[in-house]
Amino acid sequence: MDLLNTLVDKGLRRELPTREEALAVLATSDDELLDVVAAAGKVRRQWFGRRVKLNYLVNLKSGLCPEDCSYCSQRLGSKAEILKYTWLKPDEASAAAAAGIAGGAKRVCLVASGRGPTDRDVERVGKTIEAIKDQNEGVEVCACLGLLSDGQAERLKDAGADAYNHNLNTSEATYGQITKTHTYADRVDTVQKAHAAGLSACSGLIAGMGESDEDLVDVVFSLRGLDPDSVPVNFLIPFEGTPLAKEWNLTPQRCLRILAMVRFVCPDVEVRLAGGREVHLRTMQPLALHLVNSIFLGDYLTSEGQAGQADLDMIADAGFTVEGASTSSLPAHRADAAAAAAAADAAAAGRGPCGSAPAEAGCGSACGGCSGHAHTAEAAEAAAEPAQAEPGTVRPDLVAVRRRGAGTDLAPNA
Repeated sequence: MDLLNTLVDKGLRRELPTREEALAVLATSDDELLDVVAAAGKVRRQWFGRRVKLNYLVNLKSGLCPEDCSYCSQRLGSKAEILKYTWLKPDEASAAAAAGIAGGAKRVCLVASGRGPTDRDVERVGKTIEAIKDQNEGVEVCACLGLLSDGQAERLKDAGADAYNHNLNTSEATYGQITKTHTYADRVDTVQKAHAAGLSACSGLIAGMGESDEDLVDVVFSLRGLDPDSVPVNFLIPFEGTPLAKEWNLTPQRCLRILAMVRFVCPDVEVRLAGGREVHLRTMQPLALHLVNSIFLGDYLTSEGQAGQADLDMIADAGFTVEGASTSSLPAHRADAAAAAAAADAAAAGRGPCGSAPAEAGCGSACGGCSGHAHTAEAAEAAAEPAQAEPGTVRPDLVAVRRRGAGTDLAPNA
């Protein structure tokens, strides 16, 4: 296809496709799907080889959020039967993080529900970052705490945070249909604050909320304009008890086309396969590794994920390798730019450089990933069934609310 040849050439040059080209990727047929995956895979391998970065979520504070994000199981008024608990202590969070790090995760993502952190919350998270880094040399830490006030991004960086996540989630035109308690502009402002503070910015989207192809292209082009180091792609989990509980709009093929489009628009960025992969991609998850270069290991914020060992086996069986702690996640030109910015920031502040890194996906007033994900052994069996559900078909059997890990007495799934 001329379209795919053009997109590969542009991706190898880090050149932005046109909106028409991005829309055309989403409009390709199932007969063309493997060609689309192969083409986007060339771009992925150019910038990231066959490495897969592992990330691990720790939900520091679960539920009882005052925001009304329609996709989120922790939202104001949610009837979803999720775990609810206040802040984990630093040693509790460090112990939770250790499970993921033992499984090969090089980044820990610290997430807290809520509109945004107070200054006391920032101090609390700083102590948690210190506890995790004291026990795990070289680990990256990303914070995801919601909307940031002036000066908070700088304080998180000084406390040792490497990155900050805040997702745009959907297009500006449709954002007001998803959330009323804050605006799209609020989200953009927080990403810009993180960037300006020298944190590695991470911002992504949620697909499957009833958006159009145009909405998907709009949000991905907006993300490209913000220039985050990583873009997590979440697929909505329609939790019972939330306004989007009946929005089952995705097929595995649709998910792969969305990931390919993101890769073409953001060729040299860490594209992370995040919430909902087990539910919507199911047995086609290995194909997604040809498009993304980063995944979450184990459980998510409010739902259970695929067992960590199953993820590691999938990566190996598909011919990919887990990215080591000493390997730079980003291509050299992005890593060099980040290092230069960090050095300049350190010099301006009169302190020694403390390093930087990539980012994550998650929650915090607009959790982005808190719509959750799921998978238990029973759900795995259902996911492996050959019958393909049509878009719009409700599949509550695939959603398993998290009942283990941080905030429980049960070991995490990592």
